Amino acid sequence: MNSQISKCRVCGGRDFDSKSVLWSDLVEEWGLSESEARYIDRQQGTQCRKCGCNLRSIALAQGILSALNYSGSFLQFLLTPRSWFCKMLEINSAGPLTRFLRRMPRGMLVSYPEVDMQHMTFADGSFDLVVHSETLEHVPNPAAGLRECLRVLRPGGWCCFTVPIVTKRLSKSRQGLPLSYHGAESSSDPGMIVQTEYGTDVWESVLEAGFDECRIVTVEFPSAQAIVARKPLS
Repeated sequence: MNSQISKCRVCGGRDFDSKSVLWSDLVEEWGLSESEARYIDRQQGTQCRKCGCNLRSIALAQGILSALNYSGSFLQFLLTPRSWFCKMLEINSAGPLTRFLRRMPRGMLVSYPEVDMQHMTFADGSFDLVVHSETLEHVPNPAAGLRECLRVLRPGGWCCFTVPIVTKRLSKSRQGLPLSYHGAESSSDPGMIVQTEYGTDVWESVLEAGFDECRIVTVEFPSAQAIVARKPLS
């Protein structure tokens, strides 16, 4: 594993706590090795003591800052006019980062599956930024979900998201496999059923959806990565 995170991109904090969040059945369903389970545990269970954001939320913040070409912290970004005027759609709560995203005056939070990511009712080109975290893997047709994100973005707009990525694997559908749930060990929420297990080829699905640029940004590899995708200007 590469060097661990030293600074939170949300608030600038430098102290982190870690706890285990995976459970044995999920590790078995994914077929995770000890090292894979360790870095996925860090993605979800390592958090900044100052702001409470875990690594996947920090990676998402880093992705947004990368897309908007801002070099400071996310809290500093929220004080800029660009934050005030950015029309953002957040699909499902982005975990601990949501309380900071809510400070963007033109932001909107919707819940999946109540708002179907595969068939959204927003007009074409409605948003400058679309954000979702640990949601796409639960969508039955993730390609349709990404195409809808593309559609509701203005030309040149950005989609920033995270999914659990098992590095050195290829993505695969769980169709026909026993049901697997994320969220909590006792979860049986239909919205938490895992439809796709993502690997390092996640960028292919982004470009196939019609985005013309796809970046993978990280705050700690392989624990925490975010996908940053741009809609073509024309």
